[in-house]
Amino acid sequence: MSAATAAGPPAPAGTPVYTISELAREFALTTRAIRFYEDQGLLSPERRGRVRVYGERERVRIKLILRGKRIGLSLSEIRELFDIYALTGDEAAQLSKFLPMLAERRAMLLQQREDIDAVLSEIAGLERDCRRRLSVSTGAGRKPAATRPLR
Repeated sequence: MSAATAAGPPAPAGTPVYTISELAREFALTTRAIRFYEDQGLLSPERRGRVRVYGERERVRIKLILRGKRIGLSLSEIRELFDIYALTGDEAAQLSKFLPMLAERRAMLLQQREDIDAVLSEIAGLERDCRRRLSVSTGAGRKPAATRPLR
């Protein structure tokens, strides 16, 4: 879906509109990042001449993009969720797709946590061994043997 076909309806009179700079400031993004999201089909601001005018829809989408990125979703996964809602208007279809994405991300994070715990445990053991060997070698007035292996 191209950004041109994804464009939402023009903002009704009286609804808030934002410039790219205002949104960049609000979300601590660069204007280049916002334009990149637009190029990826995630945002579709209204154009007034050469000026992009962002409505509340784009503002909410930026929030959702950042939330999705924070939990580890790719931009293509985020776009897929946006597209489901845009095509069906059905939040249930979108949520049904989102749940397996969350489960996959949770499983990946739990595995990473397990891996990190294993490495931290190994580091703790190596630190204990190093301290023990230092106390033995320096406690007896000897210099540590430079050629002895750590394990």
